[in-house]
Amino acid sequence: MRAGDVIPYIDMCQEEGVNLQRGMNFRLRGIYSVILMSLRRGAPYADRIDDEGRMLIYEGHDISRRRGGPDPKIVDQPMRNPGGSLTQNGRFYKAALKYKEGLSQPEFVRVYEKIHSGIWVFNGLFKLIDAWQEESNARNVFKFKLEMTEETEEIVSTRQQELDHNRLIPAAVKLEVWKRDKGQCVKCRSRDNLHFDHIIPYSKGGSSLVAENIQLLCARHNIAKRNRIE
Repeated sequence: MRAGDVIPYIDMCQEEGVNLQRGMNFRLRGIYSVILMSLRRGAPYADRIDDEGRMLIYEGHDISRRRGGPDPKIVDQPMRNPGGSLTQNGRFYKAALKYKEGLSQPEFVRVYEKIHSGIWVFNGLFKLIDAWQEESNARNVFKFKLEMTEETEEIVSTRQQELDHNRLIPAAVKLEVWKRDKGQCVKCRSRDNLHFDHIIPYSKGGSSLVAENIQLLCARHNIAKRNRIE
């Protein structure tokens, strides 16, 4: 799978080999971590993209909502579970600190972004380089800084996969293109194995920031096009 690939939720779960029911998944299957993000209006967490898409600032997750319990949005995001074990926040946080202190290699993280109900985009492979806690609306939340890596997934996975490290396409552009192209390949109208393609390749100066330079292609037509300008 390559950065920019569009993938239904069920296929995303099959790709990762687990039912992804939470947004933060540390060291999934002992290989790499996975996070699910959203930049859509009304998203539950304040995730954002910096540095033209090469940097992600990902917000940690709240306590689970329980009947009779407090509103998760008014209490601090937890470092530990009630039994004392680290939460997902805590595990990512500790990994980031170990990297900053030079005690370990960075944690590699696969990032998926939700663009529509049941529809996700693989944003690529990132490395976790920093983490901190900050006050937000009178409570403490975790923030995680992830940088797009130029490494390939062979470093952290035995599967042979090719990654395309184009700058990330902003969520608003993805949604505009998805609606404009009606969720199908512009060449053959296929709805399977879709990919957000740069009409003028990023390597040739094409922009990721405008919908006019982005289109939906199926895998067959995306492979056929490669870096050609049509």
